[in-house]
Amino acid sequence: MGTLPDGVTQDALYGGRLILRQPEKGHRAGTDAVLLAAAVQPESRRIADLGAATGAVGLGAALHNPEAGITLLEREPALASLARDNAVLNRMQARVVAREVDAFRLGAEPDLREAFDCVLSNPPFFDARAIRVSTTPGRASAHVLDGTLDDWVKNAVTILAPKGHLIVIHRADTLEALLAAFTLRLGEIRLRLIHPDAASPAIRVLVSGKKGSRAPLAILPPLVLHGADGGFLEEAAALHTGRARLDMKTGGKSAR
Repeated sequence: MGTLPDGVTQDALYGGRLILRQPEKGHRAGTDAVLLAAAVQPESRRIADLGAATGAVGLGAALHNPEAGITLLEREPALASLARDNAVLNRMQARVVAREVDAFRLGAEPDLREAFDCVLSNPPFFDARAIRVSTTPGRASAHVLDGTLDDWVKNAVTILAPKGHLIVIHRADTLEALLAAFTLRLGEIRLRLIHPDAASPAIRVLVSGKKGSRAPLAILPPLVLHGADGGFLEEAAALHTGRARLDMKTGGKSAR
């Protein structure tokens, strides 16, 4: 792909199995992207990464589901361009495409309506009304939500096929808002809290829901990332190398 553009780094995820070009400053892919990609439904063949940034989640899902087609949906042209580069770098361009789309205006994209059997999303973490917005290009859109979580989920459901799954990772303290948004539109809701260590409160939550289902909510076993020595525990380490999935149906661990 030639020389790196100014302000862009080239990094490795999954023990070097995935190469990712991303901005040196601003949003950087890490554990959240790895966990969300690992939660993809194994049977999914039409997957969207909504708010994809440089494509870490969608490309990770492509590693987990090698027969799937992936669409990276990203509003910012510079990030969408890097996502396209990353598909090529990882030789996935035949089944991974990037498209410039605003997550709050998916209704204006009729060809996307009910097009995916799995939608993965890591919405921006902060409400624009509550924080000082960064002036770094790309950082504000990655971290700051222009609308509400309810609007984000509502739009995501429009591109989800019947019986498809929406899976979101977010801050644990947004659980009430996420549950409200999911309960209005989805069934078979599954929650999995993510703790930095066994003694600390959860910092993230994974929430999945199924379109058209009336099955009740279930709270799955938590995921603890680090042991007393600060290193990854066995399951977390396996997830970071792509050797395991996160089962969002029963909470079990699935090795690959």
